[in-house]
Amino acid sequence: MFKVGICRDLLNAHGHPIFGDKALEVLVENPAIEWEYTPEVVTEITADMAARYDGLHVNLAKVTRASVARNDCRLKIVARNGVGYDSVDVAALAEKNIILTNTPVAVRRPVAVATLTMIFALAGRLFQKDRLVREGRWEARNDWMGTGLTKRTLGLVGAGGIGQEIMCVARPFFGRMIAADPMADAKRLNALGCELYDLEYVMRTSDFLVICCLLTPQTRHLINADRLSKMKSSAYLINMARGPVVDEAALIDALIGKVIAGAGLDVFEAEPTPVHNPLLKLDNVVLTPHALCWTDECFHDIATSALQSIVDVSLGRKPVFVVAT
Repeated sequence: MFKVGICRDLLNAHGHPIFGDKALEVLVENPAIEWEYTPEVVTEITADMAARYDGLHVNLAKVTRASVARNDCRLKIVARNGVGYDSVDVAALAEKNIILTNTPVAVRRPVAVATLTMIFALAGRLFQKDRLVREGRWEARNDWMGTGLTKRTLGLVGAGGIGQEIMCVARPFFGRMIAADPMADAKRLNALGCELYDLEYVMRTSDFLVICCLLTPQTRHLINADRLSKMKSSAYLINMARGPVVDEAALIDALIGKVIAGAGLDVFEAEPTPVHNPLLKLDNVVLTPHALCWTDECFHDIATSALQSIVDVSLGRKPVFVVAT
């Protein structure tokens, strides 16, 4: 039997899978697979878990070199629940010939829609206006004018699958779209209505700047104090990628000092972010708990993709979404 473990943090408070039962059919229909939820929630996959399972469907837990170091490690595949894999020691898995997969297609539309949600909330001053109503201060609405988008520029840092999906859904709303990505195909972006430029130009020109690149050693603190200082004072920064792509301390200074108009953050340098984080006291920031794209559709599609990768390996097939090493 090919034994599969689904990390227990993928269950809700009632013990049901947060991605719904239907996604499990791909496992249930395969008689050669035995599956279960892992015995406990862990922050790091243990060597005992790696020795217990042939395949792991991993959500928040890190997969480190220590996770797979023992000789009795039987893992053949780690299927990440999502697109990012900065929590996985890719090299350590490769040395053990353990396949790593992610789910890049399943998250594209949900993240793109979440990005637009954040942009619309910032542009319309949604939460400030919500407070006006709750506090009975209708007369103050003249002081909270929103920002129209049809003559504004949307900038993206990262133009991979998610970035291109954002372009598709954002195109009807913005006057112009630009992107910075050294790996992007300019012709492909042009076909989506987006122009490719260097990062410095995108920082200077964007009215709404969306971070949607992977977190790598090269992109850690890519958006630093110097680059933030180049943004328009009327511009907004939206981070839908990973917290450490942006130097959070520098961003806080920029927001307090009105270097930029505001920000929308679904991710933070440390998650959960500490309750004393100064961001939580700022009224020019919209904050969500790395979950704005979470919908029933999103999680069903992610789990179906991840679990199908595990089934493929169990049958001796190469999964579709293998992370390159």
